[in-house]
Amino acid sequence: MAGLSHNDVDITTNFDGSEIIIYGAIKRESAIPPGPPLDVIVTVEGPPQSVTIRKKERNLGVWMNTESLRIGSAPDFYVIATTGPLDRILLPEQDASHRISIPQAIRAFAGPVTVENTVPFTEAFVRLRQESDQYRLDEHAVRLVEQTLFRADVRLPSSIVEGTYSTRIFLLRNGVVIDTYRAPIIVQKVGLERWLYRLSLEQPLLYGMMSLLIAVGAGWAASAAFRSFKRQ
Repeated sequence: MAGLSHNDVDITTNFDGSEIIIYGAIKRESAIPPGPPLDVIVTVEGPPQSVTIRKKERNLGVWMNTESLRIGSAPDFYVIATTGPLDRILLPEQDASHRISIPQAIRAFAGPVTVENTVPFTEAFVRLRQESDQYRLDEHAVRLVEQTLFRADVRLPSSIVEGTYSTRIFLLRNGVVIDTYRAPIIVQKVGLERWLYRLSLEQPLLYGMMSLLIAVGAGWAASAAFRSFKRQ
């Protein structure tokens, strides 16, 4: 049994992030069996998107793009919370099968691979996402009480985008996944934010004209206020 404190997040004009509590109870028909303890891994994955990673080099004093690698699918946001060190509680073959760790979350390359070594590109991509708080590994962030009740507090930053986010809960023993649970989180803009966002997508010409008029009006108002201040 598992659940989330809430399954939807509303992005408003003053949105500064959100926190979701992911909790559950391990159902047992008998007493806790002897052996190694259970572990829990929780992941929250944002909408997938294609990304192009470019390598820049200095040539004659000018920085230029020299090589690029296109990733076919990478989540915009990805966080992992665990009961212990990820490399100790999860076997590599289980990671490859369930695609849990951050490198495994990057699905595949798009189109022909023209670079000799893809590792520096993907490592740089992951590092930049971690620096912007879009990718995160929170070890020991899942609290497991008496091998039965667990809880993880996952923070969503203010920079998250709209879309359906996927929550996964993995129950493990001896590094092997023995049970899983999935639940969606709907993130969407509401109010004025949503109206402007939809307008920019569905009627970009009107959105551009409106933005121009607002900018001109703001400039005129500032100029008028400045002239009035000078006369005083």
